Amino acid sequence: MRDRRIPFAVVGAAALAVHGVSRATRDVDVLVVDAACLSPATWATLERDGVAVTIRSGSADDPLAGVVRLTTSAEPPIDLIVGRERWQAQALDRATARTIDDLVVPVATPADLVLLKLYAGGPQDAWDILQLLEAVDRAALVAEVEAEVAALPEDSRRLWARLVESG
Repeated sequence: MRDRRIPFAVVGAAALAVHGVSRATRDVDVLVVDAACLSPATWATLERDGVAVTIRSGSADDPLAGVVRLTTSAEPPIDLIVGRERWQAQALDRATARTIDDLVVPVATPADLVLLKLYAGGPQDAWDILQLLEAVDRAALVAEVEAEVAALPEDSRRLWARLVESG
């Protein structure tokens, strides 16, 4: 990603682990907002090096621009979640450098992880949010999410209200 000058942040289970929530998963999720990620030309050199690249573009009404899966036989798959919203780009700006497996990478903040998981809206996402609320300073996390949650769809805001109320 750095070689291609594509801003990114680790999200998903790897980012949760950085923030004190342990959850097993086989892949690594990475958020990007650069539409160039959906172009096969962006990944041509990786494919020549033996990396399998699968690109799935989202439709015009899909909440994501698409997903790119990078797979090798030796490493867990990397899923690039290609966002299209301004708040997702801002999450990349707020990501902080952290060490994961001896590699320093930008990792989404707890508040941005919550926003991403609210946007996804699944049962596992809700569980992850509840775990984050227990793992970090709850009051600070709630305040940070409250400052940004208006940018999300109504379903996401309702889920947030239910989760904060339940905890």
